[in-house]
Amino acid sequence: MALFGYLIPIALLFTLCFAEDPFANYELELSYITVSPLGVSQQVIAINGKFPGPTLNVTTNYNVVVNVKNKLDENLLITWPGVQMRRSSWQDGVLGTNCPIPPNWNWTYQFQVKDQIGSFFYFPSLNFQRAAGGSGAFVITNRKIISLPFNTPDGDIVIMIGDWYTRNHKELRTALDTGKDLGMPDGVLINGKGPYRYNTTLVPDGIGYETINVDPGKTYRIRVHNVGVSTCLNFRIQSHNLLLAETEGYYTSQQNFTSVDIHVGQSYSFLVTMDQNASSDYYIVASARFVNQSLWQRVTGVAILHYSNSKGNAAGPLPDPPNDVYDTSYAPNQAMSIRQNVTASGARPNPQGSFHYGSINVTDVYILKSLPPVMVDGKLRATFNGISFVNPDTPIRLADQFNVKGAYKLDFPNKPLTGPPRMDRSLINATYKGFIEIILQNNDTVVQSFHMDGYSFFVVGMAYGEWTENSRGSYNRWDAISRSTTQVFPGGWTAVLVSLDNVGAWNLRAENLDRWYLGQETYMRIINPEDNNKTELPVPDNVLYCGSLSNLQKPHKTTSSAVSTICSQSKLYFSLLLAISVAIAILC
Repeated sequence: MALFGYLIPIALLFTLCFAEDPFANYELELSYITVSPLGVSQQVIAINGKFPGPTLNVTTNYNVVVNVKNKLDENLLITWPGVQMRRSSWQDGVLGTNCPIPPNWNWTYQFQVKDQIGSFFYFPSLNFQRAAGGSGAFVITNRKIISLPFNTPDGDIVIMIGDWYTRNHKELRTALDTGKDLGMPDGVLINGKGPYRYNTTLVPDGIGYETINVDPGKTYRIRVHNVGVSTCLNFRIQSHNLLLAETEGYYTSQQNFTSVDIHVGQSYSFLVTMDQNASSDYYIVASARFVNQSLWQRVTGVAILHYSNSKGNAAGPLPDPPNDVYDTSYAPNQAMSIRQNVTASGARPNPQGSFHYGSINVTDVYILKSLPPVMVDGKLRATFNGISFVNPDTPIRLADQFNVKGAYKLDFPNKPLTGPPRMDRSLINATYKGFIEIILQNNDTVVQSFHMDGYSFFVVGMAYGEWTENSRGSYNRWDAISRSTTQVFPGGWTAVLVSLDNVGAWNLRAENLDRWYLGQETYMRIINPEDNNKTELPVPDNVLYCGSLSNLQKPHKTTSSAVSTICSQSKLYFSLLLAISVAIAILC
């Protein structure tokens, strides 16, 4: 009986740690290093000394614990676009939801990837830092009991692409602060490296390039992420088909492409079979789209696909990008051809397409119009509906919890304002369990990416011109792809539908880094009228305080996740504790 009494607390501790879903623990240290990806020495942001950062691999339903150490000389936050942090906007990593991590501090993110699969990436959200790097892939794999909707690939490859400036991120944001345009990028990086010297005039000698090693006859899952500043990139692999399989957490109807436009912030999974002969290596290309091609020739990333039995170097011209100068329908048609695989299981055994979004009544409609940046109160600013967002000094839900008055306003307009543009802290007062339609009207001069944190949305319509009520007749109401980042073409519109079932404060933004920095964003504040912890987790114990609540912030102390530490140690010590308990029971 005494033995049983001693074993109870130990068994409870062991059960607490291991009866729930597993933990995945990571340590990420962000610091500056010096590299020369385009032949010019410059300071970039590395993670654990790597540029780009490491890939985080987890499995559906894992609890993810990431201890972030800020070794930069300015504030830092890490955000996780596309990762739907159910009930936990406290971990979102943007200024509207988190106080920043000061230099030489660390902060531990903890969230669950509940009912999710797919290809994502993480990056620093403050101070234009993404333009200096700090990005890494985030992969959520299926549980073994859930079959993939394709044969298991022979390997998994991550490719990070993005436009790149040789000016550092501080210089770039200073340019925007003084009302200047960023201008043409200096190149495109593939996995942090410059282009292979496919052209001796355009590419200087001595540039390091990326090589992807493969074996003939095998099929690889290639996950491609556009982590750049503002340029859409066309991705293609010479002589190889790209079989599209997944995008941002949802399996797609499988179709072959020779090239795919990947917009800023978007992620795709392709199945690529190495079915060519190995007379030479092959080009992997990421080139700028929707720009003056003759002026932007240098803005091209080139890596090498190397078969293990290859007999020579890649040579000759690059494979051509889409030739759609006189066909404006090509790009939106390609985007709308990406459909959800409604027969495939996702994170759960039931088909992910069983959610009949097309038959749900819409409760609210928001038209978000963007225009070219303008001067507002003497500063260059970008807007949605005539409002340029100013981040609150006290994060939104923290202000709610502590009744901080005047931190923000719940008056974001559902259509464009008619008056002059203004800077404001205006949020969307969204209704929990509502089903909303958002029309993104891009009257800017550049193609844009639109992103929503905490959610995926159904991309139901897309076209050039002004959206009207009649545009709804063209919506896809059956198998539209669900994703978290979509493109909006200049002079065009994109319509999305979203079910508001995730309580919190969630960022809506232009993913183009310049437009986002200049204020083209807002937040949805979604509150469950029933006050309980079932729909939103409580304020985390390690929350940082700032703004009106700065006086609550305790002195910094380096920490790690107590729960994960206890759980990892429990396995090591359980046998020892059990032996001690048995000994005590015998002595008693």
